[in-house]
Amino acid sequence: MAVGTLDTFPKLLMHHAHVRGSRPAIREKDLGIWQTWTWKRFADEVRALACALHADGVRRGSHVALVSDNRPRLYAAMCAVQCLGGVPVPLYQDAVAEEMVFPIQNAEIALAFAEDQEQVDKLLEILPRCPSLARIYYDDPRGLRHYKQPQLRSYDDLLAAGGKMDQSIVDREIDHGNGNDVAGMFFTSGTTAAPKGVVHTHASLLGPARTAAEMERLGEKDVILAYLPPARNRPKR
Repeated sequence: MAVGTLDTFPKLLMHHAHVRGSRPAIREKDLGIWQTWTWKRFADEVRALACALHADGVRRGSHVALVSDNRPRLYAAMCAVQCLGGVPVPLYQDAVAEEMVFPIQNAEIALAFAEDQEQVDKLLEILPRCPSLARIYYDDPRGLRHYKQPQLRSYDDLLAAGGKMDQSIVDREIDHGNGNDVAGMFFTSGTTAAPKGVVHTHASLLGPARTAAEMERLGEKDVILAYLPPARNRPKR
């Protein structure tokens, strides 16, 4: 199938994993060393996460929050949610706990991904005001060894569980997706009024991206630097 006809991010990911699976998909500098994820590795991780998320109740239309810096695992989690027809809701990683209450309540978020102890602490702080939030997945376990809250589950545990599951449900959900499905909800910063959830479909994001790639003559060998936070740039206070 021609890549230009693929109308969702998960379909594009699986296409690239099939066509150029051994080529670099994303790189991250860790302790001064560039770590590379191939398309196949990235797609395999997304599929395993999607399986485990389905077992945890994510369905088409579910909203899942993500609070993290610009990290490969954040984008793997986002795409895993999209594979199931769910809606990723990235929140500002520099927001204080109070600023996360409205988006979580407004989007009726039940599951959230948190990068580390700092973000986990914010979400735990607002749990009494966000009764819909039933599960918090964390990536970096440092500082969380003695946390006993039943809502917590590690990213690694989620990934390992999904790797043992039948992934056919993920393939079916990806096939059912289309460009008019919601790809993400992005809340405004709320500096002048209550935050507003801005909805983007796969089509509304892929269309401008394809136009920009064509204008800049970007090809598969080009390397693009991503530096803005996932929830967009936050105005300075």
